[in-house]
Amino acid sequence: MAEREGIVYRINGPVIEANQVTGIYMGDIVEVGEERLIGETIGLEGDKAVIQVYEDTGGLRPGMKVYGTGLPLAAELGPGLLTNTFDGIQRPLRLIQERVGNFINRGVRVQALNREKKWHFEPKAKVGDKVRANSILGVVQETAVIEHRIIVPPNISGEIIHIVDEGDYNVEQVIAIVKTANDEVELKMYHRWPVREKRADLPRLNPTIPLITGARTLDFLFPIAKGGVAAIPGGFGTGKTVLQHSLAKWCDADIIVYIGCGERGNEMTQVLEEFPELIDPKSGKPLMERTVLVANTSNMPVTARESSIYTGITMAEYFRDMGYHVAIMADSTSRWAEALREISGRLEEMPAEEGFPAYLASRLAEFYERAGLFDAGDGKQTSVSIIGAVSPPGGDFSEPVTQHTKRFIRCFWGLDPELAGARHFPAINWTDSYSEYIEDLSQWWSSNFEISWTELRSKFLELLQIEQKLQQVVKLVGPDALPDSERLVLEIARIIKIAFLQQNALSEDDAYCVSKKQLLMANSIIHFYDRANTIISKGAPIFTITGLPVIQDILRMKSRISNDSLDEFEDLMATIDEQMDGLEERYK
Repeated sequence: MAEREGIVYRINGPVIEANQVTGIYMGDIVEVGEERLIGETIGLEGDKAVIQVYEDTGGLRPGMKVYGTGLPLAAELGPGLLTNTFDGIQRPLRLIQERVGNFINRGVRVQALNREKKWHFEPKAKVGDKVRANSILGVVQETAVIEHRIIVPPNISGEIIHIVDEGDYNVEQVIAIVKTANDEVELKMYHRWPVREKRADLPRLNPTIPLITGARTLDFLFPIAKGGVAAIPGGFGTGKTVLQHSLAKWCDADIIVYIGCGERGNEMTQVLEEFPELIDPKSGKPLMERTVLVANTSNMPVTARESSIYTGITMAEYFRDMGYHVAIMADSTSRWAEALREISGRLEEMPAEEGFPAYLASRLAEFYERAGLFDAGDGKQTSVSIIGAVSPPGGDFSEPVTQHTKRFIRCFWGLDPELAGARHFPAINWTDSYSEYIEDLSQWWSSNFEISWTELRSKFLELLQIEQKLQQVVKLVGPDALPDSERLVLEIARIIKIAFLQQNALSEDDAYCVSKKQLLMANSIIHFYDRANTIISKGAPIFTITGLPVIQDILRMKSRISNDSLDEFEDLMATIDEQMDGLEERYK
């Protein structure tokens, strides 16, 4: 028997067992049967191997051969990632479509990066330079907005003894030779990296810079830091996917990696159709020019769904090592966990709660811990931020995936079906949601703006919490039974919800809200409340407050005042004071 071979003797869905195995190691990629279906070794015992196959196993039978490759499941990292769409094991879907049509045939082999296309390489290093992991050898203008930095792989360091001149090269051509302690290593414009192994750690930093999303509920109330981790749990129809689309478009990350893991085909179709047409508000170019899509829908092999998360995070770490800020949208980690559960069942492992494997928590931890803010050297920072959608069955946040996820994240954006049903978007429940980045980010807000973000945020949350308690009383006895001071809280909470928390993604002036506008909007509402509360305490009835014309100005300020016309808030504040002064004169 040749080296690295085996014989199939048992098939259980996507999991097969082989015996008479020789030369195959744990984690190796193998090829199964006459069509050479791609699989990965996930268990070894003696001369027997357990293999998960990333393609449909229909038609396989005992006695077929298994061929070892001697390589782990790895991503190809180099020019050509951006604007591309891959499946869970990094097969380029557009190239496959050109070859075989709209459905992926079994055994299709297409390399992730185009070997024929030539890129204009501009060297940034020279012969004699000492290089180490992530040192920049040169640059390629991959898209109009992103400069692809050709970096030294993490496991190589030494001295450059050869580097090519500026010119056009494909990814297979050698562009540099590095003399290491033991050998001379040829470097190309791409390299491979095992997806289940995180790339070499850079020095970690405390996340102190917010990832600005333009969504007021997120940035103002429940912010996430660059290098932070957040979860968006919510039942069907609450807007998880739409919110992630919005974050991908508007957040101030340099690179977006969008992972569609086990989502319905129509949702991923929407992403694939819309993203190429979306215009990046930063550059005016198509958003895809700084985006990588990983599409592994629910009708694709479940094992490839399990690997899609790792493929996406590996590509994100690669761009992080170039010095970019990267944001990952993982939609959804619940479908990934379901893939783990199915594979675990096929392996006949002992199930834990709700049938999920006992190692679910550790797998989630391994994924989320690959995020972070890092020191890129020379005073520069780089980051990977992870925003994972969670799809709990029936919207039950007590199910295992949501509960385990909460252990490893610091930002929880819980979606509420009642808010979604009331057409309040984003439908983020301000009672269930939280952020643990408040203290880390307060210095950034205070150093960039004169208005106190922490005070305004605390007042907003306090008013919303009081209003929630008052609503229970209102349901029993009606609002007229409340004193005017509490009825004022109900009115201010209504204004906060309509004027601030609701956001219209179709409005040119409201789809994205800059941080300063958020502070000025919040400051206007709290200023109105403080003045009104003073007048109420002097005996003015509540209807004198609710009847003020300026309330309509406050409700319309989000769309009436654009991000470029923030001086108009001075006029709004003057109008509030003018109308309040008139009332105060009447109730001295």
